[in-house]
Amino acid sequence: MLNIILYQPEMPANVGNIMRTAVAIDATLHIIGPTPIKLDDKSLKRAGMDYVQDLSFFIYDSIDKFMEKHHDKNIFFVTRYSKNNYTEVDYGRFDAGIYVMFGNESYGLPMELLRKHKENTLRIPMVATARSLNLSNAVAVVSYEILRQQGFYNLATSEVIKGDDYL
Repeated sequence: MLNIILYQPEMPANVGNIMRTAVAIDATLHIIGPTPIKLDDKSLKRAGMDYVQDLSFFIYDSIDKFMEKHHDKNIFFVTRYSKNNYTEVDYGRFDAGIYVMFGNESYGLPMELLRKHKENTLRIPMVATARSLNLSNAVAVVSYEILRQQGFYNLATSEVIKGDDYL
């Protein structure tokens, strides 16, 4: 099971898009506060559409509360400062689930957290002059690599809603 963790997200539209992605890939979403986002925010609902009702998600007051509960999990931390390419990890070896944490749109993840878990940091390659990708895009990129390596377990690989021979 894939677990997407958002650290203090700031933009409702990003969180809504990530919620929609989480439902589509059967991932659990964890949101670490504090965050200015309210779950009834219009842009959050618009981006998440009607998928939000099917989402498995948890909210934590702080990073400490999250780590207290999940300290023993396989947690990866996505940051531009890592030297570890996200595609070079063998995600197939994790049977107990994978947790991937993404920082907020303005500051990313706390440096103290990254230094403590340096061996589990991941980087999405980009040109040297780029500071970052959009948060929801970064979540999708890393999530689909993990799922690809796991054979898209539990995901439909052909059209189900309109029928396999629709095209």
